[in-house]
Amino acid sequence: MANPIEVEALTKNYGAFPAVKGIDFGVQAGEVFGLLGPNGAGKTTTVEILEGLRSRSGGRVTVLGYDPEVQTSQVKDRVGVCLQATRLQEKIKVREAMALFADLYTRTVSSAQLLKRLQLWEKRESLYSQLSGGQKQRLALALALINDPQVLFLDEPSAGLDPQARLEIHELVQDLRREQRTILLTTHYIEEAEKLCDRVAIVDEGRIIAIGTPREIQERTLAHSVIEIECSQPLAVGPLPSWQDAEKIALDESRTRIAVTSSRPARTIVEMVKWLDEGGMELADIRIKRPSLEDAFIELTGKSLRE
Repeated sequence: MANPIEVEALTKNYGAFPAVKGIDFGVQAGEVFGLLGPNGAGKTTTVEILEGLRSRSGGRVTVLGYDPEVQTSQVKDRVGVCLQATRLQEKIKVREAMALFADLYTRTVSSAQLLKRLQLWEKRESLYSQLSGGQKQRLALALALINDPQVLFLDEPSAGLDPQARLEIHELVQDLRREQRTILLTTHYIEEAEKLCDRVAIVDEGRIIAIGTPREIQERTLAHSVIEIECSQPLAVGPLPSWQDAEKIALDESRTRIAVTSSRPARTIVEMVKWLDEGGMELADIRIKRPSLEDAFIELTGKSLRE
């Protein structure tokens, strides 16, 4: 069976401006796939094309075997969508919104069960304007799930939320993953991608510049770790050894902390500890800092994720 989402050579131009410049990826059944990049990278445009909300300039895309630009109704009936910003009428009640959206689909699940699951049952008679930011986002997820979709599009699902509300959204996404739903998630939060996504595609200026699991991208772009060793007493004056696989060695002014950048940290640590032991020096602490996904993004693009 083909992947639920397939994208080949996708392009989108706004006049003379190319927002998406020929990207390719597939999302496997039951995985959480993330599009990671700064605002303006082309993530939302790509997702809106897949949702059937925007036409493409070139390339081929399929969602559950349908072309969303041609077979828009079939796609919309079978997928769930949580947009970057969901705005409902201020005076509509939560239960009324659920009923309204349920009428849009050929298949629906129990609104009451969804509201209870997303901790909104007690708010069913509340007006939309009375909900907090986190409650509004949970309602948006409830509306996206009303047709029991196997494919979900979540565009910046936790953007602008406080830490507690963001944690609640993360837990909900993890629950959906356990149900084997296929999820395409866009985000510019590094920690969100690392926590939720099975695979990510780093998007910059309309192109995918890396794709794989978060760990694969980290190791592919930054195959080095920093070993930090702290000694109980200052080291004797003199040069430090040239440990195998150590590419950069730094000693702080107090001569108690050594930082070593190594391509094979496990082997380097053994040599460093052996050297300390032979010199009769007591080890106070040792840490390994592996490259983060943000480190990889900066190396690939030359800029911060939030620029």
